[in-house]
Amino acid sequence: MRPSILKLLKPDIIVEMLEMAFQFENWDTLLNTSDILYSYAQCIYEERQYFKAKRLPVPHVEMARPLVYYYGFSHLMRGMACQKQGQYDQARESINKYAELGWMKDLGEEGMQIVEEFKFLARANGYALDILSGKTERLAEYVAFLQDNPEELLPGLDTVLEAALRHNLNVDDLLDAFAEQEAEFGEYEDAGNVSHYYSFCYHLALYHKQAGRQDQALTYVMRSLILAHDSGNDRNFKKCMALFESLREGAARELLRQYEERLRGCLMEERQQPV
Repeated sequence: MRPSILKLLKPDIIVEMLEMAFQFENWDTLLNTSDILYSYAQCIYEERQYFKAKRLPVPHVEMARPLVYYYGFSHLMRGMACQKQGQYDQARESINKYAELGWMKDLGEEGMQIVEEFKFLARANGYALDILSGKTERLAEYVAFLQDNPEELLPGLDTVLEAALRHNLNVDDLLDAFAEQEAEFGEYEDAGNVSHYYSFCYHLALYHKQAGRQDQALTYVMRSLILAHDSGNDRNFKKCMALFESLREGAARELLRQYEERLRGCLMEERQQPV
């Protein structure tokens, strides 16, 4: 994309687009939009350095955060897209890029704080990548990290469940240890945490199904189905329906009633849509 076009972009709108793409698991969109944000940040940074080198006034650019944030966020989102697609080497490359952003000039106090925040996220996501890629010997270290950083617990436990499904691990004791905190996950209201909670419930349903615990699997797939429906994520809603149907024979009458009531609600919504 040409610099003249890049400079016309609104970086905070691009950030919102990336967050939405992540919530709806549109990984290709996430990759493409991350590249646009990176190109924007790089273009503005190079322009600023050029004007300073020439001792000219630096053009003002409207953005809600310091430039380093958009640079780091572009790599963060690219790394998450690669991780979700199982492209672990590429995800590691992205993590390395936002792990140390202190090379950027003229960061200021707020910029340095953002550098430290991305360094922390790189550590958290580095652990997650290790566990998912099969380095399960680091699980205890990752759990200790989650205990010290409760704000990472929900996405962290979701990662643990993904790794358990991928590598056939038994993490029952770990889930029991965090049962009290898990009970609070459903109270989150912001879109990011709701998205994480949906993923956690869905993977937990798969984990219980794999372990032969059908009642628990049904409980969590119903929870994930409700979350997918309430957030308007049709793709995830269909995934939950497929999983529920695979477990349907063992479902209690009350759970079946709730499930069918939710489906009828979807049909009513569809009929009310304008033609």
